[in-house]
Amino acid sequence: MVNKPIPVPPAPAPAPTGILKLKGEKLIDKNGNQIILKGAAVGGWMNMENFITGYPGHETGMREALLEVLGQEKYDFFFDRFLEYFFDDKDAEFFASLGLNCLRVPFNYHHFEDDMNPGVFKERGFQWLDRIINICGKHGIYTILDLHAAPGGQSTGWHCDSGLTRALFWEHVDFQNRAIKLWEALAERYKHNTWVAGYNPLNEPADSKKAQRLLAWYDRVNKAILDIDPDHIQFYDGNTYAADFSDFMGRPPMPNSVYAIHDYSGFGFPASPELYTASADQKSVLEKTFLRKIAYNEEIKGHIWNGEFGPVYAREWADGPQWEEINKARYMVLRDQLTIYDAKEISWSIWLYKDIGFQGMVYASPDSPYVKKLQPFIEKKKELAADAWGVDLSAVKDTFQPLEDWLVKNGPAIKKKYPPTWNPARHLGRPVRNILLAECLYPEYAEYFTDLSEAELEAFAASFKFENCVQRQGLNTVLREHAAIKH
Repeated sequence: MVNKPIPVPPAPAPAPTGILKLKGEKLIDKNGNQIILKGAAVGGWMNMENFITGYPGHETGMREALLEVLGQEKYDFFFDRFLEYFFDDKDAEFFASLGLNCLRVPFNYHHFEDDMNPGVFKERGFQWLDRIINICGKHGIYTILDLHAAPGGQSTGWHCDSGLTRALFWEHVDFQNRAIKLWEALAERYKHNTWVAGYNPLNEPADSKKAQRLLAWYDRVNKAILDIDPDHIQFYDGNTYAADFSDFMGRPPMPNSVYAIHDYSGFGFPASPELYTASADQKSVLEKTFLRKIAYNEEIKGHIWNGEFGPVYAREWADGPQWEEINKARYMVLRDQLTIYDAKEISWSIWLYKDIGFQGMVYASPDSPYVKKLQPFIEKKKELAADAWGVDLSAVKDTFQPLEDWLVKNGPAIKKKYPPTWNPARHLGRPVRNILLAECLYPEYAEYFTDLSEAELEAFAASFKFENCVQRQGLNTVLREHAAIKH
C-alpha cells in the first residue's frame, strides 16, 4: 500500500517577530521585545509512550505486534490516521486560545531512518514535522523540535524506545554520529523557518560517566547545527533526565544555547507521602528543588527553559471517590510551581497536551471507541504496574518487596547504582515489570486490533481528534492564568 499523502497546510507568512534570539537572560524578537515561551509538549505523537496511548512496553515492540495482526496495509492506514488526527488545526486553535505560544514536538528517530539502513533519511518523517510546524504557525504558536528517542537510547527510560537497561547511545559512537547527521538534516530544512523557536537535540540524557560523554557530544552537535543554522536557539537538557547540572558547573555555555531543566514535583504523583496543601514547608520544597536545578543557569546568567513538569491526575476508576480532591491538590502544585517560574521569567513547557486521561490538557474520551475497548487492558496495566510513569505500586508491593529485600541484602551496591535518584524498587521494576512483563503483554494489546476493518481502525484513530476529546478544565484554567501574566 502506498501511504496516504500527508495533508500539509501551506506554510504561514513569516512571523513578524522573526527568528528568536538570545540576549543575556532573555529571549527577544527582531524588535528587541522579550518573548517568554509558555506551552506544552504535544504528547505521544511522533514518539508514542505507553501511558499516553495505553499500549505496553516500548513503541517499536508495540508496532511490531500490531503489524503482525494488522498486516502492512491496515498498519499503515491506522498510523497515518493516528498521526493526522492527534494534532490538527482545532488543537492549535484551542492551544492558542489559552494564551499559550509554544508547542514542544517530541519525535523518534525511527520516523527518519531505519536501523538497517542508517543515514538514508525518510522524507515522510520531515513532512509530518512540516505539517505540525505549519499548523502551529498559522495560530501564532512556536515549535521546539525535540529528539526524544535517539539511536541506541540516550537513557534507560521507556521513552527512548530502546527496551534496554543500558543507554547504548553513550557506548557506540555510531549512534552519536547518526543523531548528529539527523540534526544536520533538520537544521538544513528549518534554518529559515521563523515559527521554529529552536532545537532540543536530546531529551533527558543519562550519562553514567559524570556527563563526560554527554558534554563531548553536546559540543559536537552544537557546532554541527551552528555550521548550518547559526540563528536558531538550541535547548540542552541537563544530565540524569534533565535534573542534574552538577558536572556543567564552571564550564562556559555553548554558543546560542539555552539550558533546560525538567522540574517534576513529587507532590504531583501517587507516591507522594502527603497530599499537597500549599503549606509553607511544601512551597519551600518546591522552591529549593527548583533553585538547585537552575544553579548552572544562574552561574552563566542564561535564560532558563523548563522543558517538562506537571502532575499526573487521578481518575475515578483508578483512584476512587477522592479523585477530584486529589486533582484539586495537584492543580495547586502546578499553580505554585508556575508562580515560582513567573518570578524568574523563565520559559516553560508542561508535560503534556494530549493523552488518554492521565496527564493531558485534553484527552480521548472514555466513551471513544479506542478507550472504551481498551479500558480492561488499561486497568490491567495499572494493577500490574506495567508502566513506569506515575505508577502506583501498592497492588504489587507484596510480590516485589521480598525480592527487593533479597537484592538489597545480597547486592547492597544496588543502593548506589546509577541513576542515584532511583531507589532499589525502581531498579528492580524497570527490567522486570516495565520491560519483561510489558513485552509479554504485546500480544494481548494487539489482540484488540485483530480483525478490525478500516472503518473500525478509523474510529480508533479518530478517538484522538480534538472534537472527540475531553478538556481538563482545572488544568487549563491554571495554564490560562499564567499564560496571561505580563512580564
